[in-house]
Amino acid sequence: MHKYIVCIGSNYNRKENLIFARQKLTELFSSICFAPELETQPLFFKNPALFSNQVVLFFSDKEEETVRKMLKEIERRSGRHPEDKKQEKVCLDIDMLLYDNQILKPEDWQRRYIQQSLSAFHSSLFSK
Repeated sequence: MHKYIVCIGSNYNRKENLIFARQKLTELFSSICFAPELETQPLFFKNPALFSNQVVLFFSDKEEETVRKMLKEIERRSGRHPEDKKQEKVCLDIDMLLYDNQILKPEDWQRRYIQQSLSAFHSSLFSK
């Protein structure tokens, strides 16, 4: 089994999009755990819309590239389109932060809200 930690975020219809993401992720991965949802200020955006973010932990026998494609499909089904980037509209962004014990996005991993969310998980979940 592989360990995955992802962060889901949205600044557009954020409550609905995070609910959608949680539903789809739960359908795909039975061993899933969600940290509390956090509201954050936008990073690197001129658009002042707040973000809702949530860190997610799950285990899967699927390889990294397969899971990455599954996450991108959830984003697409939420209504995310490439042209939205110009408007700084994020329907849903799902970033894979960790695969097994490899941190994939070190800068994101160090963000305070990510670290705060990680501490919400019980340490025994990370020992699997």
